[in-house]
Amino acid sequence: MEKKEREFGGTVLNGFLFLFINIMLTLGSLAAIVYGISLLADDNLPATPGGWLLGLGGLLLLASFIMWSGMMMLEPNEARVITWFGKYSGTFKGTGFFWINPFYSTKKVSLRARNLDAEPIKVNDKTGNPIMIGLVLVWKLSDTYKALFEVDTQTIASIAGQVGQDMRSIMNALERFVRVQSDAALRQVAGQYAYDDEDGKHDGLTLRDGGDEINDQLEEKLNERLALAGIEVVEARINYLAYAPEIAAVMLRRQQASAIITAREKIVEGAVSMVKMALDKLAAEDIVNLDADKKATMVSNLLVVLCSDDSAQPVVNAGTSGN
Repeated sequence: MEKKEREFGGTVLNGFLFLFINIMLTLGSLAAIVYGISLLADDNLPATPGGWLLGLGGLLLLASFIMWSGMMMLEPNEARVITWFGKYSGTFKGTGFFWINPFYSTKKVSLRARNLDAEPIKVNDKTGNPIMIGLVLVWKLSDTYKALFEVDTQTIASIAGQVGQDMRSIMNALERFVRVQSDAALRQVAGQYAYDDEDGKHDGLTLRDGGDEINDQLEEKLNERLALAGIEVVEARINYLAYAPEIAAVMLRRQQASAIITAREKIVEGAVSMVKMALDKLAAEDIVNLDADKKATMVSNLLVVLCSDDSAQPVVNAGTSGN
């Protein structure tokens, strides 16, 4: 989106110089007022000079009060959005102590990076399973015009009836905007992918295995949504992912069953290999001659022993006793 922020082109003067001038102006106006009052109190002098001095001192004092409001101070990564009777005049990002025309209206905003650690929310993944998913993101302002004039930070920031004007309330309002939009983006991304692919039915990415690709898509969706407010997402990552509590126990049993099946497959594969090796060894070394029935019995016994969860209980065949 096009950037609407522009640099302030008005007159900005050194604040320390105007601080000195304003102090002198204030003291001079007070002196003129005091001297004018003293002239008016003296009956031997005409009232006109005292009245002029009193009026001039009052005007100078009023001017000094107006000039005091033109002082502004900015720290690194802060900005002042300046308007002239409602018309946007630009954004000033200088660092230090300055003076501008006091009839300009200014609002201070922060350009520093801010964190948002969103609480996990419940969403349905692509297969319809309810899951809990949360994110953490780092964001900052990149366009002060959009942040103040295209998002209603004035009323969003209102707390106890106070409309947001100071930097803290404005930034809190933008954080609320980021929180709502991050919730929507997270729901959108989570609904496009399955939680996992343990059943082998889902090709491509899953939320559990997607890693950086899922995070990149989440960051892209967030940037699309937050560009309206002049906000740039520095980094966004899923920091919490789990099944919802109502199905967590069932899914745990499914995972356990899947793990047991995988383990059994390995055991059976190894047992068959060992039985084959035993038969080949017996035949190669001519230890014992086994017909087909005895081989089948031996294979059955070996598989039972090798695949059983319990330890085998050997039975020694001592032969039959004669009469």
